[in-house]
Amino acid sequence: MYQRKYYHIIKERINEERSAIQVIAGPRQVGKTTVVGQVLDDIEMPFLSETADSVDPNNPEWISSIWTNARSIMQVRRYNEFLIVIDEIQKLNNWSEFVKKEWDSDTRNKINIKVILLGSSRLLIKKGLTESLAGRYELTRMGHWSFDEMRDAFGFDINQYIYYGGYPQGAKYIQNEKRWRDYIKDSIIDPVVSKDILMTTTIYKPALLKQLFELSCDYSGEILSLTKMLGQLNDAGNVTTLSNYIDLLSDCQAVTKLYKYANDNARKFNSIPKYQVFNTALLSANTGRGFEKEFTDFKRWGRWVESAVGAYLVGNAEEYGYKVFYWREDNQEVDFVLEKKGVLIAIEVKSGRRTTNEGIAIFNKKFSPKMAFVVGSGALSIEEFLTLDLEMLFD
Repeated sequence: MYQRKYYHIIKERINEERSAIQVIAGPRQVGKTTVVGQVLDDIEMPFLSETADSVDPNNPEWISSIWTNARSIMQVRRYNEFLIVIDEIQKLNNWSEFVKKEWDSDTRNKINIKVILLGSSRLLIKKGLTESLAGRYELTRMGHWSFDEMRDAFGFDINQYIYYGGYPQGAKYIQNEKRWRDYIKDSIIDPVVSKDILMTTTIYKPALLKQLFELSCDYSGEILSLTKMLGQLNDAGNVTTLSNYIDLLSDCQAVTKLYKYANDNARKFNSIPKYQVFNTALLSANTGRGFEKEFTDFKRWGRWVESAVGAYLVGNAEEYGYKVFYWREDNQEVDFVLEKKGVLIAIEVKSGRRTTNEGIAIFNKKFSPKMAFVVGSGALSIEEFLTLDLEMLFD
């Protein structure tokens, strides 16, 4: 079975001395449970692995019962260490307070119980981590599958990856696009919009949230004001509501909004946003007319290429500590601008929608980035870029 890089990270941390709760967070259907299962298969440490999936949300005491069981097993079998794994932890109300109580109790009593917690999105576990478990956990952000992972595990070529994206369970359905599309909608889109966000946030207009998600995916790679977007939605709302909803969708690593790069924050965050999916499968499932039709339509295919590059950038932004913007002045545009501690990287995607690259030259003169380059032509192909270690850009 294919092993993602997170396998080695998690295994190494579990084999270290007990120091922090290991939290594995990421979007739906990226293999968090699978990776942890691979680790459990390969370690000699005794463990209990449980899931809160079918537990009453109002019964967080269930967590304490797991700890009681683990301590009893350790005592009876005289284990020196033990591992507790709880999947879908966020489905229990007030889960973090109970985890904190048991973890702190083990720390005081010098009981060597290590812990792995898994959550299906950053949105669902963020509040509990920041409010209750501060200083007690180490977070592993498990992102969408990259091109080289989908290539090595499922034989995807670059164009298949650009269209079908990086959901491993969907790979087996790509020969039947209706089945693949149904999988993406039923297993990823509907749970995110109709379940994940509603579990943690009061949403007064769920129908508006769903419409906004679909429209934001449709406009991936496009610049569109929230006011104009509001005019395309059936349900009543306001710009502030839309902005907040997109922020929630971004926390789920579904779709986000990029701001125009400027020298001051006021101009950045008051700019018209550009929309960007975290996984091109979301664009294809909502908008795609089928792989063959899109791939052979030169101008439309450009949207998928740009979205694939953007998805790679936003998906790695938090891990590598940079922010993603776009830049536009008159008719000149730079598709993506990366900023990290004052260092700028400008990236233009040559994909068929625009044939000139004057924007990157103008940006160079105005802002003097450390690096500026074109993806899709010349020295750096789309395939090369999607396998590039982005952290190296800032070295």
